Amino acid sequence: MKKVMSLLLAGTMALSLCACGGGGAAESKAPEGAQSAAPAASGDKVVRIGVFEPSTGDSGPGGKQEMLGMQYAKEETPTVEIGGETYTVELVPADNGSDSAKAPTAAAELVSQDVSLVLGSYGSGVSIAGGPVFDEAGLAAIGVTCTNPGVTAGNDYYFRICFLDPFQGTVLANFAKDKFSAQKAYLLGEVGNDYDQGLLTYFEQAFGGEVVKDSFPTNTADFSTYLNKAVAEGCDVIFCPVSIAYSTQIVKLAADMGLEIPILGSDTLDSNKVLEAAAGSGVQLYVSTFYQEGGSPKFDDGIKAWLASDSTAMTNNGGNDTIAAVTAMGYDAYYVALEALKAAGSTDPAAVKAALPGVTYTGVSGAIAFDEQGDAVRDTAYIKTADTANNTWVLETTQKV
Repeated sequence: MKKVMSLLLAGTMALSLCACGGGGAAESKAPEGAQSAAPAASGDKVVRIGVFEPSTGDSGPGGKQEMLGMQYAKEETPTVEIGGETYTVELVPADNGSDSAKAPTAAAELVSQDVSLVLGSYGSGVSIAGGPVFDEAGLAAIGVTCTNPGVTAGNDYYFRICFLDPFQGTVLANFAKDKFSAQKAYLLGEVGNDYDQGLLTYFEQAFGGEVVKDSFPTNTADFSTYLNKAVAEGCDVIFCPVSIAYSTQIVKLAADMGLEIPILGSDTLDSNKVLEAAAGSGVQLYVSTFYQEGGSPKFDDGIKAWLASDSTAMTNNGGNDTIAAVTAMGYDAYYVALEALKAAGSTDPAAVKAALPGVTYTGVSGAIAFDEQGDAVRDTAYIKTADTANNTWVLETTQKV
């Protein structure tokens, strides 16, 4: 009864916020154009997959790109065979607003929509915050690019298809030493951000050299003090695993000031927005990520053609057809969800949740399987660098731990 009451209360909060016009997670709207196919015809069997992603807030650009992969996959494969019957797939979005305080309301909103499972979120903090709502509802969630260990720790309802931050932080620390012989690193993240702070810790643990560490307050708009400190301290590399909104500011400032220290970023910096911030400059920018264009030519060609045919999708991708790794991961996550539904032979959330641990799938980002914790079995990261003259990402190396 306690669980039921908490869910009812969360649902009531969602309805009241919508009625009051409060944006963000309270609205059950996806970015414009999010539904990539017409609704199922009356009488058709429908299976609903929740999309727990930010379309607003600091992580909104990344959330939109992650959703694009799901939307394109649905365009490509709009139905699934479950228990010998054909079901039309419906994606049901809820905007968590890039905000841990709003995430539980968005999660409760999906629970109220009778979804069979959930995909998302871009952003570990919102995934951690929304997760207990899925737990109370007996609803499985598949994280797409939420890399913090806390997403799946101590629960049986969250799974994920991406590598984890201890791995990513170690990969980047090793790259800093291998590529630049770095002995001193400047580490910068947002105060109170689980993702940023976790990665800074894992990088520091693996680096073994001297570090200078700073955290900036939320809504910081001027990073000159921080970058100048990295120069004054004689740091060999800068590691800043921050959101797209902050990283574009940092990279643009680095370009303007002619910064010569290489900047290392995590998967959040794998964005055409960040790439554009470095365009035409001498900034040395390297990011770790899940996919590099060219890994699956069929996927690359297909989604580029789809983006070209849909102006809203192109806008949500940042205005060009550069493929973000999170888009490839969203695409794979959709197909993992279909495999879970097939394995369950049912749209019942409990059956889907029970089937997920045994699901395997080979996607455009590689082979996907889950360990006992529900985490992906992954051992490789792509390191990409910004070709600032041609405004493209170039594969630097693949890195294992």
